[in-house]
Amino acid sequence: MCRSPSASASQAGFTLIEALVALSIVALALTSIGALMATSARGSRSLEERLIRLQEARALLTRLPGRDELVTGQMSGQTQRHAWRIEVSPLTGGNPAKEQVWQPQQITLTIRSSTGVAMSIRTIRLQHRDLP
Repeated sequence: MCRSPSASASQAGFTLIEALVALSIVALALTSIGALMATSARGSRSLEERLIRLQEARALLTRLPGRDELVTGQMSGQTQRHAWRIEVSPLTGGNPAKEQVWQPQQITLTIRSSTGVAMSIRTIRLQHRDLP
């Protein structure tokens, strides 16, 4: 029992609807992969910019004046790509003894990129003070 070639040829292959469904599934998968790659690239770029700001902040902190030269107040400036501001203030809290030789100072460094993203780093530095 052999079928006629015309009957088997009409039933072979995919219908138009099956082909369209398969193409839409492939398109959806490719769109999802593309969105995932774009999100990954944005995250990587953001991380790289943060690392650059952190490196510049560390470089600025290492160039601070010495303990005896650091005065209370603000300093600001501009690096190649970032604006920065350093605020120095006495660290308050507790009941400081008058006979303490070291005065703690709070140093706040804020560095802002050209896109407006800011990063702040706070640290404490001890300043030697003369006792009366």
